[in-house]
Amino acid sequence: MERSNFVATALLAIQLGAAAQAKQIPVRQIQRPMHRSMVVRSETGNVIAHCEFSQAVQGDEVTMRLTFRFANGSIDDETTTYTQRGTFRLVRDRHIQKGPFFTRPYDFSVETTSGLATFRTAENGKVQVESKPVDLPYDLANGLVGTLLLNVPQNTPPFRVGMLAPVGGGRLIQIRISPEGERSFYLAGQDLKAEVFRIHPELGGIVGLIAMIIGVQPKDVMVWVKEGKQPEVVRIVGQLGGYGPVVDSDLEGTSFAK
Repeated sequence: MERSNFVATALLAIQLGAAAQAKQIPVRQIQRPMHRSMVVRSETGNVIAHCEFSQAVQGDEVTMRLTFRFANGSIDDETTTYTQRGTFRLVRDRHIQKGPFFTRPYDFSVETTSGLATFRTAENGKVQVESKPVDLPYDLANGLVGTLLLNVPQNTPPFRVGMLAPVGGGRLIQIRISPEGERSFYLAGQDLKAEVFRIHPELGGIVGLIAMIIGVQPKDVMVWVKEGKQPEVVRIVGQLGGYGPVVDSDLEGTSFAK
């Protein structure tokens, strides 16, 4: 089986355990307009891209955009709109990956109002489009995970949220999010604290075993969230889109102990 096809099959076979429950996250931190920049490094420490994060607010609707621009011309661009009325609710998300950094470029979008998911990919110069209706859960978190982590209380127990994976027009999976404790980092000469979260797609049974053996199991993503009255994501370490090389994206001006 081709590795890309196996990843698609594995995502469809994700199994749920009993230790963490799916949940919606209450709004504790009202999101406001902002702009941030991040530096993206490879596992060897070389700067390979820069990332821009912007957020616009209209009423209780927030639109944010996260764009990675790589030195080799590749782009990872995700635009997410959600509402913050008591809990966070996804409205739409569009995620585009293209360029030589990505072995499986795609253009994937989901609209919760229509329940329509559209998946576009280019292979051998041909564009393939698959669109279909999906019964979407209320906890769907495409593009929203960072925002949710700004709103969970300290020492929160592990929990799950739904994700629509960019496979075959969209397949529902769940990811497990668990706190990993505090870490120190430096920003503008200040010694600050961050709560670190582990984001883990759970593969079970024989599919998970085969994934581990042949090395295509999606790796965990580690997200650092600055503590305090104005929490923000300061570091993301993991694969983009659940496959490919691991990258380390740090808020400009931050440094971390080895």
